[in-house]
Amino acid sequence: DQQESIERLSARISGRVQGVGYRHFTRMRAQELDLDGWVRNERDESVSLVAEGPRYRLEALIQQLRSGPPGARVADVSIQWSKATGEFTGFTVRH
Repeated sequence: DQQESIERLSARISGRVQGVGYRHFTRMRAQELDLDGWVRNERDESVSLVAEGPRYRLEALIQQLRSGPPGARVADVSIQWSKATGEFTGFTVRH
């Protein structure tokens, strides 16, 4: 069933996503969805994240990532799926 297929989502978000609270927004949404992983700003002004959890919750996070917080202008969300490793506890902002 959709309940427990635990997967890993790796995503890179481009557009106006730095300096607009995007990482904090992502962390809050991921925590609400009970996902584990991290989000960070990249040098090229994109944001990347890795999240693990049930596929349906990760899909819900992707929908949130496409809109972002007020002030963000998301141009693209590139996504890769892989097997979860279970290495994360909680969801953090990396610097």
